[in-house]
Amino acid sequence: MAETSNDVRPDWVDDTLFPFGSRFVDIDGHTVHYIDEGAGPTLLFLHGNPTWSFLWRDVITALRKDFRCIALDYPGFGLSTPKPGYRYLPEEHADVVTEFVDTLGLDGVTLVGQDWGGLIGVAVAQRRPGSFERLVLANTWAWPVNGVLHFEAFGHIVGNPLSRLLIRQFNLLVNAFIPTGHHRRKPTDAEMNHYRRALDTTDRRQASAILPSRVLASREFFAEIEAHLPDVAHLPTLIVWGDADIAFRAQERQRLEATFADHTTVIVEGAGTYVESDAPDEFVTAIRDFAKT
Repeated sequence: MAETSNDVRPDWVDDTLFPFGSRFVDIDGHTVHYIDEGAGPTLLFLHGNPTWSFLWRDVITALRKDFRCIALDYPGFGLSTPKPGYRYLPEEHADVVTEFVDTLGLDGVTLVGQDWGGLIGVAVAQRRPGSFERLVLANTWAWPVNGVLHFEAFGHIVGNPLSRLLIRQFNLLVNAFIPTGHHRRKPTDAEMNHYRRALDTTDRRQASAILPSRVLASREFFAEIEAHLPDVAHLPTLIVWGDADIAFRAQERQRLEATFADHTTVIVEGAGTYVESDAPDEFVTAIRDFAKT
C-alpha cells in the first residue's frame, strides 16, 4: 500500500474542526484521502454529495474511543485527487471504495452510509460479502428511481446542463444543499468554508455537478444493486432517519425496512438530510446501542 505522510493536507483544514490525521493512499491512480482513528470494531463511513469525510467529524470524535473509524473521500471530493479521465460516476466511486477495502484489508466492517454513500456502500458490501457484517443506513436508497416523480423532477432540474454549469461556476450544491440539509442546527461559517474550499475550483466542482444527473442515468447500476439486495438483506441493519429530509422520504425508509428484515430504525425528529451532522449526539447513541445488540 503506497501511503504518504499523515501531515499532507491543505493549510485551510482547521485542526480543531477536523482533529484527525490525514492519510493518502493510491487507489488505481487516484490519490484517496482518508482518516483512520481509534481501535475496536471497524466502522467505514461513506459520504454523499456535496460533502466529504468532514461530514462525519463529530460522530467520529465521539466513536473513536471504542471503534476503529475510517472515512474516505471519493476522487474529486474532499481532499482526494482523481486520475485523468475519471468521470465521477457512482459506479466508479463503488469501484474505488471496493479497491480501498481490499487495499486496507478490511474485515468485520460495519458500513455507515449516508445519501450516495449508502447506495455505494451497499454495492461494495454485495461485492465483498466476507468483509461486511453490519449496515448503518442514513437517508439513502438502493434501487432505481426512474419513473418516480419525486426523483425524476430532481434528476431533470438539478441534473440538466444549465444546473451543472451553475454548480461548477457558483458551487451551487454546497451553498444550497448544506444549509437546507440541516434543520436542527445551522452550519457555522467555518463549517461552510470547509465544504466550499474542498470544491473551490470549477474543475473540482465537476464531481458534485455530475451526480444529480446520475440519479436517473445510472439506472443500470442501481438495478444491479437492487437485484443483489437478497445477498445482503440478512445483515443486521440500523436505519437512522432524519424525518425532515426533503430528499429521502418515509417511502424510502419503509422500503429499506422491508428489504432488511433484521433492522432497527431510529427516527431523528426534525433532522434533515445530513442527520449525522444535524444531530450527531443522537446518531452516536443509535450506533452505540446498535453495537450492543
